[in-house]
Amino acid sequence: MTMWFCMICFRGWWNWKRQIIGSVAADGQSQGKERNMKVLMQMDLTEELIEEIRQVAEEVEVVCVDSDAAALEVMPEIEVVCGHISQEMFARRKKLKWMQSWGAGVDGVLHPELVESDVVLCSAKGWVGVHLAEHAMALLLGLTRGIHTAVRYPDWDRRWAIRAASWELIEQTMGIVGLGGTGRELAKRASAFGMRIIAVDPEEVEVPEEVEACWGMDQFHALLEQADVVAVCAPLTAETEGLFDQEAFARMRSHALLINVTRGWIVDEQALLTALADGQIGGAGLDVVPQEPLPEDHPLWRMDNVLITPHTAGGSPNRDSRCVALFCDNLRRYLAGEALVSVIDKRKGY
Repeated sequence: MTMWFCMICFRGWWNWKRQIIGSVAADGQSQGKERNMKVLMQMDLTEELIEEIRQVAEEVEVVCVDSDAAALEVMPEIEVVCGHISQEMFARRKKLKWMQSWGAGVDGVLHPELVESDVVLCSAKGWVGVHLAEHAMALLLGLTRGIHTAVRYPDWDRRWAIRAASWELIEQTMGIVGLGGTGRELAKRASAFGMRIIAVDPEEVEVPEEVEACWGMDQFHALLEQADVVAVCAPLTAETEGLFDQEAFARMRSHALLINVTRGWIVDEQALLTALADGQIGGAGLDVVPQEPLPEDHPLWRMDNVLITPHTAGGSPNRDSRCVALFCDNLRRYLAGEALVSVIDKRKGY
């Protein structure tokens, strides 16, 4: 009799406990799957990478849609966005707390409503520097070794002119504008070629061993006066837009090369055209330009001292896996209530 009474009491206690657990989960305080936190996937990823995100926690539901209309419909239930959403989608948010951008630059994302909101914005800054830095070196070597000329004019008799115009990178000075993830990766590679590295950055950043000195932006012109190669590795912000103007090009050495793999609008187009045409600088390697796509009749295409790629520096077979690793790390931090990494200061733009 006593045993039956104990069993009945235990069953009653266990059912009561299950009800309590269920109610806590419904309030969103539990780590159980009932919480059902919805992540809107706005990136075209493989099923393997999406499954990697799902495996972070049971309560994470990855929502994949095939149209903007479908995204608009589910937006009120979304807590986290992976990728970009339109302003119209953003306006329909009700639960949105965090957006993870797939790119390092966020100038195309920062509309006023997002800036003024309490939604946290993270980017891939610090995670995409490898392929941008390699592309910058490819542009630089294409110019210094005359590869751009050999490809443009397939004529064996040009070999002596190409050899005469070629130069080595060893003991040359590279000036890096923006010592973030891309700038640091580029410094490693340029240092391996024996170059002296100097840099400017608006923030007080930790200076890697490859960099001789990193100054504030008030020393921008001083950097230009010393550099044989100037590499643009900065994001586009209100402060960097049009940074390379007539005065900047006037400070550069006549043989100096400009390399840009981040944002075209950092360089004033007319000032660049004048500097290239008048011999104020030696040449330019450009993956980005103010006008994209660059019109077929644009004079930059016809300049012999210019090497252009059509905004391809961001391409890499490893990019998605790196960004998913970043997102999963941030997702674990988010669920644990910890600080996220690669957070954007929305007012500064980086």
